[in-house]
Amino acid sequence: MTDLRIFKLDKVKIALQYIMPKHLLSRLVGKLAAAEMGSVTTAAINWFIKQYKIDMSEAAEAEATAYRTFNDFFTRALKPGMRPLCEDNDYIVHPVDGAVSQLGPIKEGRIFQAKGHDYSSLALLGDQADDAKRFEGGDFATIYLAPKDYHRIHMPIKGTLSKMTYVPGELFSVNPLTAENVPGLFARNERVVAIFETEIGPMAMVLVGATIVASIETVWAGTITPPTGKKVFTWDYPTEGPNALTLEKGAEMGRFKLGSTVVMLFAKDALDEFADGVEPKSVTRMGQAFAKIED
Repeated sequence: MTDLRIFKLDKVKIALQYIMPKHLLSRLVGKLAAAEMGSVTTAAINWFIKQYKIDMSEAAEAEATAYRTFNDFFTRALKPGMRPLCEDNDYIVHPVDGAVSQLGPIKEGRIFQAKGHDYSSLALLGDQADDAKRFEGGDFATIYLAPKDYHRIHMPIKGTLSKMTYVPGELFSVNPLTAENVPGLFARNERVVAIFETEIGPMAMVLVGATIVASIETVWAGTITPPTGKKVFTWDYPTEGPNALTLEKGAEMGRFKLGSTVVMLFAKDALDEFADGVEPKSVTRMGQAFAKIED
């Protein structure tokens, strides 16, 4: 296929995303993915494994018949020891399996998305001005989870939950093609923002929805979406006392049902440098060294 034909096809793919009923399609897929359909579900899982070349030897349950729904398969657990945790206390770890989309400094409140595109941290965080101020001059990292990836999200560092924000929005695809062509993508899509207090200051974990992502869940609140809201909602949590929720480094904090993206924000002077090999398009594996903490 010539470069011109590829260019035209890419333009068509992007145009279709603007006009198709993304929320309706996503919720329909979500209902099907949650349905227990016996042999139909098993056949769909086997097709998915073959299509995306998924290594089921890593899964705690390797056989497709072990999963009652497609969602159960998609959020499958791994065998113990499959993602050893970097124990070096000078490093935070990758929260997910995926690929780095972009990373770097937050410059004047702007986050780099792709060539020719950036967006504001304020918009990403649901226009929560006090939250955005905490990350001025800090760093960000965006990690894309492809359909083949392990879809549980883990803590890069020990943290205590202080706030959660649900932000309504679109459900564009978040694959690399869309990131390169849809302005402000991650600040346009539906998302859940979790802010944690850590030894290196505040950390935001932004779970971004996408086309046919059936749901976003957290371990403390269960399913946040669906249903889809029309307003921004916030929840504040105690950071001290018996009701405080502290998650250890490497602990599960949430999950996607079908692929999506995680955007992480860190405060100024929290990180010294990203670990060797951590750069745009590099593959990430949960638990491996991600960035060195500032001394």
